[in-house]
Amino acid sequence: MQPRNMSMSGVVDLAAVKAAQEAKAKAEQARAEAARQGGGTGAVSPADLVIDVDEASFERDVLQRSTEVPVVIDFWAEWCEPCKQLSPVLERLAVEYDGRFLLAKIDVDANQMLMQQFGIQGIPAVFAVVASQALPLFQGAAGEAQIRQTLDQLVQVAEQRFGLTGLTVDPDAEPGGAPVSAEAVPVGPYDALLEAAVRALDSGDLGGAIQAYKNVLSDDPGNPEAKLGLAQAELLQRVQGLDPQQARRDAAEKPADVHAQIAAADLDLVGGHVEDAFGRLIDTVRRTAGDDRDTVRLRLLELFEVVGADDPRVATARRALARALF
Repeated sequence: MQPRNMSMSGVVDLAAVKAAQEAKAKAEQARAEAARQGGGTGAVSPADLVIDVDEASFERDVLQRSTEVPVVIDFWAEWCEPCKQLSPVLERLAVEYDGRFLLAKIDVDANQMLMQQFGIQGIPAVFAVVASQALPLFQGAAGEAQIRQTLDQLVQVAEQRFGLTGLTVDPDAEPGGAPVSAEAVPVGPYDALLEAAVRALDSGDLGGAIQAYKNVLSDDPGNPEAKLGLAQAELLQRVQGLDPQQARRDAAEKPADVHAQIAAADLDLVGGHVEDAFGRLIDTVRRTAGDDRDTVRLRLLELFEVVGADDPRVATARRALARALF
C-alpha cells in the first residue's frame, strides 16, 4: 500500500479532514479494545520506540501505527557514513520525546520497493507518516537543532490536525508490548454524526456530508472538526459543477464580476494555489463596494476556514484584507 502525500506547510488537501477523522476513530477504537480486553495502560517500553521495518511489515508497522502516533522513517544503509551519524541521534530523540513519535528504520538495500515508492534519491533521508499520509522531513546531514525543530513541528501538526497524542511509555514495561495511544479519550457526543459525514464523503454524497456537519454545528457551533469539514465539503460541492476552463475565462474577461472571481478562487484553492485564491479575492474586495464587497469578503473568510487559522498564509491574507477594507 502506497502512502498518500501530505505537506505540513499547509497546502490544501481536501481529503485531510476525512483522514483526520478516520485517524481519530481508529485510535479511539484501539484504546477501547485495549480497555475491553485488559483494562491496562497499554504502555510500551522505551525499546519499542525504535523498530526495524521492511516491505512485509510496512503496512502494519508504519501505515497502521500512523493512525495512533506519528511515524518517523529513517532510510539508511550499512555503507552510508552520514547515516551512521544521523541514526543514533534519531534513536536518542525517539526515547527523549517519550512516545510522541515512533522511529521506523528502513534499510534501503533490502527494501528497494519502499525506496522507490518514497522517491528516495539519496540517503540518509527522513520522512514521516501521519494518518497514512507521507511527508518528507529532510535529506542528508542535519544538525540536532534542525532535527528538533522539525520533530516539534511534526508532533504539533499530528496533535492539532489528527488528534494523535502519542504512546504511553513505561520504563518498566516489557519490550514488545502492544502499542496504545497515550490518552484514553472517551467517545464524544458528536462522533456518530462526524462518522456519518465521513461515510457520506466516501460515497460522494457531498450534500449528506454537509448536512451531517451542520447537524453538529447546530448544537456545538464552535466544533473545530465540523467547521473544517463543512468548509471543505461545501468547497467541493461548489466546484463540482464548474467547467474550469470556462470559469477561468470568465474571471479573466470580467474582473468586476464578483461571482466569476469567486468561482476562479474556489478552483485556485482546490488546485492548491492558496496565495492565488486569497490574492484574487482581496483584489476583488478593493474593486467593489456594498453588497458585492461583502459577498467577496464572506467567501474569503470561508476559504480561510478551509486552509486553517494556523496557516501563516491565512494570517498574511487577513492583514491584506484589513488594508483593503479600511
